[in-house]
Amino acid sequence: MDDLNSPDRIFNIRNTIQRKAFLRRFYREAYNKYLNCLGRCPKKGCLLELGSGGGFAAEVVPELITSDILPYEGIDCVVDAKHLPLQDNSVRLICMMNVFHHIPDAEAFLYEAQRCLITGGRLLIIDQHVGYISRLVLRYFHHEPFFPQATEWRFESQGPLSGANGALAWLVFRRDRGLFESKFKHLKLSRYEPHTPLGYWLSGGLHRWSLLPSPAVAAMNWFDRLLTRISENLGSFVDIEVVKV
Repeated sequence: MDDLNSPDRIFNIRNTIQRKAFLRRFYREAYNKYLNCLGRCPKKGCLLELGSGGGFAAEVVPELITSDILPYEGIDCVVDAKHLPLQDNSVRLICMMNVFHHIPDAEAFLYEAQRCLITGGRLLIIDQHVGYISRLVLRYFHHEPFFPQATEWRFESQGPLSGANGALAWLVFRRDRGLFESKFKHLKLSRYEPHTPLGYWLSGGLHRWSLLPSPAVAAMNWFDRLLTRISENLGSFVDIEVVKV
C-alpha cells in the first residue's frame, strides 16, 4: 500500500521489521529501553505505548497497553495523543518510538502527559535528532517534512503519518528547552541522549530497500556507537526521558 495513512499498511510494516536484521535489533533495543525506564517508575499505574503500529513492544513488556491513532490490527486501542482517554494521575509510563514528530500539536500532548502521569511517572520518547548526518538525510533524502526553523511546536497535518516535522523532538527538548521548562512546571527533562548516526538510514527504515545486509549489522552497531562517542551531534536518533515531579 502506498497510502501512508492506510491501516492496511500494517502487514507491510510488520514484514519489513521482521525481514531486516538491523530494524529488528533497533526495535528490540528500543523496547528494552522501555523496560529499563519502567524500572525507574512507580510500581502502580498503567503503561501506555503511543503509535504502536506494526511493532512488537508487548512481547517485551507484556503489561503494556498498545495504541495507535490508526485502527491497526492487533493493537489494544485507538488513541489520539492530544486527547488521552485516561484519568488524571493514572499512568506510570508513556512510551513511543518514531511517533513524537508526527504529533501535530506537541504542546497539547505534553499537557495531557503531565495530567495523566503519576508523580514519579515517566515519558520516554525515542525519536529523530537533528544531528550533522540526520540534518542532511531529513532535508534532502527523507519523505517526511522537516522544519528545524519552525517557530511553533505545531504543524498542519494532512494525515496521521503523512503529517510530520522531523525536527520536532529536537525543537522542543533541545532548542526550546527553556520554553519547555517554563510551560510544564511538573515535567522535568531527565536525559536527552542522541544515538544511531548511520545504521537506520542505511537499513532503509520501513522502506522495502536496504543497503545493510544481515552479516554487517553487528559491525554497523559498533560503528554507530563509536560515532556517538566521538560526538553526540553525529546521532540521528535520541532517547528523551521526562519525569513528572
